[in-house]
Amino acid sequence: MASQNIGSDLAATATAMASTTAGPTSGAAGTGLSRQAADCFLLMAVGQIESADLPDHDNLYCRYSFVFGQDWAVAAGLEEGISQIAQKNVDASGSWLVWNLPLDISFKSTNPFGWPQLVVGIYGLDLFGRDVVRGYGCVHVPLSAGRHKLRVPVFVPQSSSRLQALSSWITGRYPEFIELGFVAKSRGREVTQVSSQGYVTIQLNVVTKDLQALGYSSSAQSAVDAPHGTLGST
Repeated sequence: MASQNIGSDLAATATAMASTTAGPTSGAAGTGLSRQAADCFLLMAVGQIESADLPDHDNLYCRYSFVFGQDWAVAAGLEEGISQIAQKNVDASGSWLVWNLPLDISFKSTNPFGWPQLVVGIYGLDLFGRDVVRGYGCVHVPLSAGRHKLRVPVFVPQSSSRLQALSSWITGRYPEFIELGFVAKSRGREVTQVSSQGYVTIQLNVVTKDLQALGYSSSAQSAVDAPHGTLGST
């Protein structure tokens, strides 16, 4: 029932955006407006950051931000957000931090270069009540329409020397990226040392519009339990 509701919401959003962009379609004026509507394509993503598996940490919250190229613009929805603090939920399959943080955003663009990426930052409190980063993750919004479940690896930056590691432990200021969007960029990443912390599970329902009108191909696909950057069909 929840999947049907999400599908209905996506269809309604696409119809509303199409009618707003296209306008009347009768007569010469209508033909001109229809052609104008095909000057850009739409990408809509609705879902949630479901949970995380970080064995060494508990009582964490999550922040997200979408990073995209210069040819892209947000047509509707939230570009960034933050969750509540979650405590681990232990069951037969393991221990999980459950957030179910909603994601709802629509993009428009004329160029697939700079395709949107979802960046996730996970934070918690140390013994002195200070915010400390517990992990970063990044994944592209799936290229194909459909329902996708993504498993995104999480990592944290490491000190470049033992002296810096000791200083971080004493002061409580551990290495972290100044900007969350840095995770989605390649510049400067070749000198960054990181260590794996676990993974985050993200569920996304993706709808595209007017890709074929601009000469791009896209196929509907459902992906479940796919690792980072890989979409498996079911």
